[in-house]
Amino acid sequence: MMNVPFSNLYAQYEQIKEEIDEVITRTIRDSAFIGGQSVKKFEYEYRKTIGTEYCISCANGTDALYIAMRALGIKSGDEVITTGHSWFSTSEAISQAGGIPVFCDTETSAFCINSDLIEEKITERTVGIVPVHLYGHPAEMYKIMKIASRHSLWVVEDCAQAHLASTCERNVGTFGNASTFSFYPGKNLGAMGDAGAILTNDQELAEWCSLFANHGGKGRHLFEGINSRMDGLQAGILAAKLPYLAAWTEKRINVAKYYSEKLSKLSELVTPIERESTYSVYHQYTVLCDDRDGLKGHLEENGVETHINYPVGLPFLPAYSKMNYRPDDFPVVHSNQARILSLPIYPELKKSEQDYVIQTIYSYYTK
Repeated sequence: MMNVPFSNLYAQYEQIKEEIDEVITRTIRDSAFIGGQSVKKFEYEYRKTIGTEYCISCANGTDALYIAMRALGIKSGDEVITTGHSWFSTSEAISQAGGIPVFCDTETSAFCINSDLIEEKITERTVGIVPVHLYGHPAEMYKIMKIASRHSLWVVEDCAQAHLASTCERNVGTFGNASTFSFYPGKNLGAMGDAGAILTNDQELAEWCSLFANHGGKGRHLFEGINSRMDGLQAGILAAKLPYLAAWTEKRINVAKYYSEKLSKLSELVTPIERESTYSVYHQYTVLCDDRDGLKGHLEENGVETHINYPVGLPFLPAYSKMNYRPDDFPVVHSNQARILSLPIYPELKKSEQDYVIQTIYSYYTK
């Protein structure tokens, strides 16, 4: 029996060990733990990579969402439309910023917000939209931006899982008033701890975010802010990894393509679907299957680690029980939460390991 982990962060470290170790040594030597040149360097290089004018680093991706919405002037009771299928941070940040998350169902053929259903969610209290590029698949940003323009709404793109993803050759993170990224260790571009960033082309918004994330302005305190800073160690590690991101992404995509080539022959599975003119970066490779729990158990009994991202749709979490949502309010989200299963995917996944995962899946359906 072969053991195949869901991810292998140590394998990535081994590739660039000397560079990472040098960053750690330099940071300790220079006592550059908060702020400093490493942070400035990463902010500059990451905004150039994605294609925006400004990058404001912060402590994590959740803070990035919160800060961006605060910068856009969200007020208590404002409604913000977002997807019903995401990690909890997306809706949590809306509430923490003072708003009310208004959930929208997802596409039947993908996992992102169904842009055809957004307008029916808009009320006189709606101020913005937070689309999520879930699992690294781009949401339909051109359609979403047209809707936002028609109704004078702001847009914050949640790009936590979509580093370098694009649609019509334009990077996600460059469409909205602002975009937010997470560099949690398991992300396609991951730190060795928590880290996040806000990207924008709006100078005034960028300046406000930078002040707010640093107590309203270090030494000046122009207003009350919060303490949300990327530390120098994480910035240095991210800057060291960034030149490898494109190559790592291509390897990740090749793993996904091979999965789809082999697994699409199974009628019991639905493999990920990419819309035309999109470049998905496969933070997760997530399939749909009716007997999800049985397949998951079989894989794990045979040494293959899998994850469920995410086992309960946002509207059906205890945090939103007061909303009294029913399954037929979000039929796709409700159906998918019992059918999604994420398979091992990372750039260093060996062909032999992937073949073993595929063979183990086939053995379940042909037993």
